[in-house]
Amino acid sequence: MLSRIASYGLSGLEGFLVRVEVDSGGGIPAFELVGLPDAAVRESKERVHSAIRNSGFAYPQGRVTVNLAPADQRKEGSVYDLPIAVGILAATGQLDEKLTEGFMFLGELALDGGVRPVAGILPMVIGAYNERIASVALSPENAAEASYIDGVRVVPAANLRSLVAMLKGGVPLEVFPPRGWDNARVAYSSDFSDIKGQQGAKRAAEVAVAGGHNLLLVGTPGSGKTMLARSIPSILPELSFAEALEITKIHSVTGALKGKDGMVAERPFRAPHHSASGVSLIGGGPKALPGEISLAHYGVLFLDEFPEFPKDVLEALRQPLEDGFVTIARAAARSTYPADFMLVAAMNPCPCGFFGSRVTPCRCTAQQILRYRNKISGPMLDRIDIHVEMSEVGYADIAGRSTGEKSEVVRARVNAARALQARRYRKEGILFNAQLTNRMTGVYCVLEPEAEALLKKAFSTLKLSARAYTRILKVSRTIADLDGSENILPAHVAEAIQYRSLESKYWGTLR
Repeated sequence: MLSRIASYGLSGLEGFLVRVEVDSGGGIPAFELVGLPDAAVRESKERVHSAIRNSGFAYPQGRVTVNLAPADQRKEGSVYDLPIAVGILAATGQLDEKLTEGFMFLGELALDGGVRPVAGILPMVIGAYNERIASVALSPENAAEASYIDGVRVVPAANLRSLVAMLKGGVPLEVFPPRGWDNARVAYSSDFSDIKGQQGAKRAAEVAVAGGHNLLLVGTPGSGKTMLARSIPSILPELSFAEALEITKIHSVTGALKGKDGMVAERPFRAPHHSASGVSLIGGGPKALPGEISLAHYGVLFLDEFPEFPKDVLEALRQPLEDGFVTIARAAARSTYPADFMLVAAMNPCPCGFFGSRVTPCRCTAQQILRYRNKISGPMLDRIDIHVEMSEVGYADIAGRSTGEKSEVVRARVNAARALQARRYRKEGILFNAQLTNRMTGVYCVLEPEAEALLKKAFSTLKLSARAYTRILKVSRTIADLDGSENILPAHVAEAIQYRSLESKYWGTLR
């Protein structure tokens, strides 16, 4: 007999419907699996065989042929175990194939017939919805993640035996209740009020978040760079459902959501170690999986000890910072992933860390300092909109009982500025100032004559590049938005220029 069971395959974040065709006949016992399966799919033979027998069903004694259609697209992972097992039961008459109509089956099988979770469930269930498939049978550990897609019944199956019993009607069909989107349950580990002193740096972080700008923190050890960076998620705007859905898809593909409670509810904060490879940061590997920059999509990528990252890794960041996406091309796979993140980098001013310190003298030679700073290229610096210097915090700030503004207060100003930008750019298809193209910058970042004269003088004095000029315009627009001003005033431009002065101070001698 022949049976056809629906399943799903992924290539990056995009997927395709897979028809698992099973033919069971007489002859010498054999199991043939075709349709471009990878090693994990080919190994399903032994898992399926044991799962069927240990679930109390009969495994066919003759020849079994399984085709994963379409046959010209590569199939990866253990997700096809469950549909192959259901297909064999249908092909051997132990289950009526009509009972499987309208279902998609996704899951790995244990040898005892248990259904285990797999990666990439969310994009697969979205694919089921697009294919107008009404129900999805999967592991209970994947059910929460899948339940956010309205219009698809999520049927958790603990094991193969209980799934078949539900399909036959002997046991009532269990449907995991649909979930509504709720971003009110987010709790942050760090708050802006916990940061002592550093008012200038906190203001720069607020400006950076309000416009989606990249931020570089330069300061001595213990000045609070890392603490400030880790507090930034607490002032980021709350996630919308559409943003959460896109973030969750990326995390789902990597397997990061296995066994977790469904949707990602807070903006990502990724902080890879400076020993991270280019593949782990940008993405890649045999399956062209997303890297840290994509896992930080709509959130923050924090690179501490910025100059200690390999130079080729840092240079690989340049294109994603400009485009907001990255394309991973390998011999066997090619995938494009979103990478619209806010880069926050932190570094010491010199190898020993105490250049310019008021407390500890610097031990580095001029050549060592130049070599250290030269690890950050000019084009990379150009792509970081805001540069901030942080020095040691005084005793009065540390010991004082007074606290600064709480994150919720700062976030309210950020939300107001972001809302203003969203209204302004609704016809452009962008959300905040950092996404402005050169054409849009010319339209929305027009300076008053006094502000124009100020920027012209700074361009000559600081020896700014064309890209730096554009970045100053965008940051000026953000500062004006925080002030609720439609016009970009000289004060707004002056503050934006201040955020580029470190480039001349620290790297001017390197150009």
